[in-house]
Amino acid sequence: MKQSFDKGFLTPHPVFIIAAYDENGNANAMNAAWTGQVGGNLISLSLSPSHKTTANIKAVKEFTVSFATKDFVEACDYVGMVSGNKVSDKLAKCGFTVTKSDKVNAPVIDQLPVAVECKVTDIQEEFGETRIVAEIIGLKADDSVLTDGKVDLSKVHPIMFDSVARCYREIGEIAGGAWSAGKKFM
Repeated sequence: MKQSFDKGFLTPHPVFIIAAYDENGNANAMNAAWTGQVGGNLISLSLSPSHKTTANIKAVKEFTVSFATKDFVEACDYVGMVSGNKVSDKLAKCGFTVTKSDKVNAPVIDQLPVAVECKVTDIQEEFGETRIVAEIIGLKADDSVLTDGKVDLSKVHPIMFDSVARCYREIGEIAGGAWSAGKKFM
């Protein structure tokens, strides 16, 4: 029997590290789970207006989104716990270094194996949040996480946020083939 609750939730959430430069070229990053892909070439972020990264994105209009990974769960959690408004060198404190993207004016975190490069197309302030929609301009992936020239998530070890248990979980094994597992009902 199913139990009834007053509030609902959607979980798990992918964990992304959003990185942007400020107007002076200083890199900052934050952990964000309230994100998602919209169609084939857009991404949507829901961020608090008080975040340093939110201000950076509004100023520069470009950013990167890196997949948080099991190997760097502590550093990825840290950049979400500490505000760039209060700790200017938080990337260095957790051991992250950056390289400037060649496609957008934004930092790519060297330690995280996959980064999506984005340009802002729309910013909306609603419900006390800043919603940012951006076009995906490119993707950077370390050779170590590629199989046959494609990103292999089993090599990336991305993590997801379980909002019920308030923990990170590693994305696991293949459960079935997309657009093929359901063929048994055809």
